[in-house]
Amino acid sequence: MDSLVGFLLAIAVLVFVIWLYLILPASMATERNRSALIWVLISLVGSPLLAILLLIALGDAPKS
Repeated sequence: MDSLVGFLLAIAVLVFVIWLYLILPASMATERNRSALIWVLISLVGSPLLAILLLIALGDAPKS
């Protein structure tokens, strides 16, 4: 029983990390007309908090 709880907890942590590092910055960048790939890389190299704060501070990209 303990191994099942540990396994489920590990899966939940993995899903949260994937959401935090990949999905959230990509969706925020797409909503702001910015490259999702670049912002995911910033999130992976720097930190997701840095990428999220920069996206909020920069706002929408000018439409070309």
